[in-house]
Amino acid sequence: MTVRKLQQPRGWAFSFAVPIVKPLLLATTRRDWHGGEKLPVSGGFVLVLNHVSHVDPLLAAHLLYDHGRLPRYLAKSGLFRNRLLAFFLRGAGQIPVHRASSSAVGAYDAAVEAVRRGECVVVYPEGTITRDPDLWPMRGKTGAARIALATGCPVVPVGQWGAQELLAPYAKVPHLVPRKRISMLVGDPVDLSDLAGRPDQRGGRAAAVQQATDRIMAAITGLVEQVRGEQAPPERFDMRRGGAQADEHHQDRKDTA
Repeated sequence: MTVRKLQQPRGWAFSFAVPIVKPLLLATTRRDWHGGEKLPVSGGFVLVLNHVSHVDPLLAAHLLYDHGRLPRYLAKSGLFRNRLLAFFLRGAGQIPVHRASSSAVGAYDAAVEAVRRGECVVVYPEGTITRDPDLWPMRGKTGAARIALATGCPVVPVGQWGAQELLAPYAKVPHLVPRKRISMLVGDPVDLSDLAGRPDQRGGRAAAVQQATDRIMAAITGLVEQVRGEQAPPERFDMRRGGAQADEHHQDRKDTA
């Protein structure tokens, strides 16, 4: 497991959080990380992961921090309603996303600018914790692809598994004992070079964004298959078609968690 020293200033928010959060993660998880050397040492890039638990962002931050990078997240705007939490999140450089509003465009612009400044922007392309009954990656949203095509930056996929044992999907009470194994496999950057600069006419740009999104989700799913040692379903779960059934399934999981 490659470990790198942090090169960039971590700021007051990370200086406050790291001494608290990192020892807690080390006490409750066992790291099974592979491919960390594929994370760029410098320069802007987008990190994309599958989403299985509300604790995922902390674990991704742990992976990045121990490889010398700081994460910038596209965070749900609801997290910023608490003034104290909002003060901390902004201090850590996190980007609020107001869904289904004009502010979502501002979040996209902020993410693009962060990448151009040489930062790592973390995106969960599914947009929410997976609703797939077996926790496989769902159909992805296009945000990560649009950021990548706008900037030409690398898109580095990660397949992760184990966070759901620490905190089950949509549960509120974590299971801290015994320590949970967190498997993270970093893959090669997703090749989107042939899609960059696609003309925005006759749906060309929209098609390029969708193709890029499909490649990103395929890369993530392939990595998840490796860390799970299983094969994913041939068709990814689509919330637009199966959301109600998934809501019922995950409510059952929450009730028994």
